Amino acid sequence: MSAQGTPSAASKPTGTPKGAWTITFLLFLFMLVNFADKIVVGLAGVPIMADLKLTPEQFGLLGSSFFFLFSISAIVVGFIVNKVPTRWVLLALAVVWALAQFPMVGTVSFTTLLICRIVLGAGEGPAFSVAAHAVYKWFPDEKRTLPTAILSQGSAFGVIIAVPALNWIIVNHSWHYAFGALGVTGLIWVCAWLALGKEGPLEDTQTLAATETKIPYIQLLTSRTFLGCVAATFGAYWALSLGLTWFTPFIIKGLGFSQSQAGWISTLPWIFGATIVILTGWISQLMMARGSTTRVARGVLGSVPLIVGGLILASMPHVQGAGLQLALLVIGTGLCGAIYVVCPPMLGEFTPTSQRGAILAIYGALYTLSGIIAPAVMGTVIQHAGSMLDGYMTGFTINAAIMVGSGLLGLLLLWPNTERGRLTGGAPQASALKSAVSPT
Repeated sequence: MSAQGTPSAASKPTGTPKGAWTITFLLFLFMLVNFADKIVVGLAGVPIMADLKLTPEQFGLLGSSFFFLFSISAIVVGFIVNKVPTRWVLLALAVVWALAQFPMVGTVSFTTLLICRIVLGAGEGPAFSVAAHAVYKWFPDEKRTLPTAILSQGSAFGVIIAVPALNWIIVNHSWHYAFGALGVTGLIWVCAWLALGKEGPLEDTQTLAATETKIPYIQLLTSRTFLGCVAATFGAYWALSLGLTWFTPFIIKGLGFSQSQAGWISTLPWIFGATIVILTGWISQLMMARGSTTRVARGVLGSVPLIVGGLILASMPHVQGAGLQLALLVIGTGLCGAIYVVCPPMLGEFTPTSQRGAILAIYGALYTLSGIIAPAVMGTVIQHAGSMLDGYMTGFTINAAIMVGSGLLGLLLLWPNTERGRLTGGAPQASALKSAVSPT
């Protein structure tokens, strides 16, 4: 057995297998569809509220409803992928996404829309953790940060590519047809995955489950790095869920832009965020190649942008001008993207492979709880504020405080390079001591 608790390098391939980048691209598209599905309600928020006569609180509830079963589903499916090939789990998830869109093509009530979003959230809850678990079967640990960044960018490109197209459908036809277009797109991905999707050759989860040394789940879930990942990503996801639900209504109702203008403006946070994520993945991998510990190359690199982004966002209510406020919102929330790149590889450093699917899923289930809270909080704040713009600014200030706090917790708790030694009672790897000292 190796120091990681998995079969030694001599017993399995250590390079990147042929076809790894094809699978990475397909999973990138998987996440692209995933986030296009997520953002359509926010993009069509103004016409949906007008057609269904919804209050801000009701629309906030609609945004939150997507996450009602999100975490539960993520945990259940996370344990399933410890035993079932990820290829089939990914296929089943994508089918659920597609089918959940089609009821919205016709005339719907608020209740129908709410139920469909809950079902969609249940299907999408496990998406990123299962996709990451799948892609890690194609790349050794030292080469996982960049593919994780590419996988994460499915979310940004899902918005960058889909928003103009969906907005065109909303403006020129109906918000109902935007949902139908997403359903068809999901079925196209299902066909592509059936033809090209494969299980990674570097890890046989069932074999590893029988041979590798396991760590009790209670130890993994209470480890400081796991808690740090949950805390840091909770704050980042608060900003993301507000962006999915409230960004487009804010620029229309709060800043005075039209629905047509909102189509391209709504892509700005995601374009900036995509740049941050790709840069983070590249810089992290470069730092590790030059000898930095993962404490620095992953933990610090992911936490600091979250703190800086929160401070930038906190200044937004104190400046004048729609353009400057929009810029601060885009930059402040966009910096959050760095944490998504580094946390899954950090958890993979010390989690036995046969337990990784469940740990990644539980991590995802916990940090996405902010998706239930954030849209509803913003809706309530807006409804009870003196003016709509004041309500938005208060909501973004709350977001800023949460980002700074979660970033500080991440900076304090993320020490993946020494975590496995702590959990197993062994000595830390020599490389872990090169450029950082553990606080314990």
